[in-house]
Amino acid sequence: MRTTEKVWSNDPCIREARQTDIPGMTELLETLFAVEEDFSFDKELQTNGLKLLLDNPAACLLVAESEGKTVGMCSGQLTISTAEGGPALLVEDVVVREGHRGCGLGRRLMEGIADWAVEKGVSRLQLLADRNNAEALQFYRHLGWQQTELICLRQKLKGI
Repeated sequence: MRTTEKVWSNDPCIREARQTDIPGMTELLETLFAVEEDFSFDKELQTNGLKLLLDNPAACLLVAESEGKTVGMCSGQLTISTAEGGPALLVEDVVVREGHRGCGLGRRLMEGIADWAVEKGVSRLQLLADRNNAEALQFYRHLGWQQTELICLRQKLKGI
């Protein structure tokens, strides 16, 4: 757990997440996973993942808070890129609660995660988005993200 808290912006507040934010973040993940075809919501798994992110110094977990309620979130995890010769950041779990979208919260969350990445010496951000989530893809394009020629592959390990 981090001992200092950085606030990226106010009204609504964009800040580093805390343990007390986990219930609100799991609600947001349930919303996100409802539109992502590759994942399904499991409160216990998502809670465990959030706790691991909060305890990981190579990860950043941000929330947007309005009137004491978690209304948005995003996370980033450092990886080492041989292509970049240094750290890159994998951005995940970008979601803003319905009713708070279109107000710039997603952009501010992404700016916060980018600021954190710059502090860590990151030269590239990357993310995965569901190819059928047109709203998210339009959002990322609007922020200047570009589609690559890479595809995502995954394999579940047996016994885990």
